[in-house]
Amino acid sequence: MGKSMLGRSIPGNSFLHQRDARVKFIAAILMMVATLSIRDVRVMALFVVWTACMMAVSRIRPSIILRSVRPIVVIILFAVILHLVTVEGKVLFQIGSVKVTEEGLFSGLMTALRLSLMIINTSLLLTLTTPPLAIADALESLLSPLRLVRFPVHEFAMMMSIALRFVPTLMDEAVKIMKAQSSRGANYDTGGLLKRASGLVSILVPLFVSSFRRADDLAVAMDARCYQGEKGRTRIYASKLEASDLLFLVLIAALLVFALISRQLLPALSGLMGSTLNVF
Repeated sequence: MGKSMLGRSIPGNSFLHQRDARVKFIAAILMMVATLSIRDVRVMALFVVWTACMMAVSRIRPSIILRSVRPIVVIILFAVILHLVTVEGKVLFQIGSVKVTEEGLFSGLMTALRLSLMIINTSLLLTLTTPPLAIADALESLLSPLRLVRFPVHEFAMMMSIALRFVPTLMDEAVKIMKAQSSRGANYDTGGLLKRASGLVSILVPLFVSSFRRADDLAVAMDARCYQGEKGRTRIYASKLEASDLLFLVLIAALLVFALISRQLLPALSGLMGSTLNVF
């Protein structure tokens, strides 16, 4: 937990760091849709190259970026195994009644790549290169039309900002509690599942107490500073879109369009080329 990058941002002055948070928020959503739409190996290779270029442009160490994939490794492995044993096709090998097919292996690897690229691109565009307060301000700006239906946009954005801000703090607090309890003889690595679960109580109870204490201190601090929500509130920094922001968003949108079109275009072109070769 101490090495998790969830809710943490890396300060910098790269091209991605300088982009408007609203543009990066929209770009992250477009990249998620585009990545999940990939079905062709050639398009996947293009997106892998794109992700590598974004990693280089961000000027963040690859080890830090790849660390963002760690929380979903179990999900990725489960998806790969599920594709291996459920997709029918040419059998590579068989263990009992379970058949592992060539198509299942291909589908599983493509799924793993899709999920990994989605998480890496989302981390690069949002959490790693954008401070939590900027993400909250961007969310508030993008949801501002909902004020017409009296949706509490500012309060929702403030809640998200506080949540993102305190995720790394609570993780660090959990690590400290685990070390303190381990020094008192607590053991979380041995024994059965029930024993390990009961051992976690010595972590969860102090963590919940600490969380409520922090929440109470935050409420008192906001009240002492006369915080009353959106009414009469101003901003120290005004967001302004630049030409490079719009160009970057257009480029991401072009990737999405290409990924969607390639699902129909590339198979048709492959079939046409195959038919042409058969004629000759």
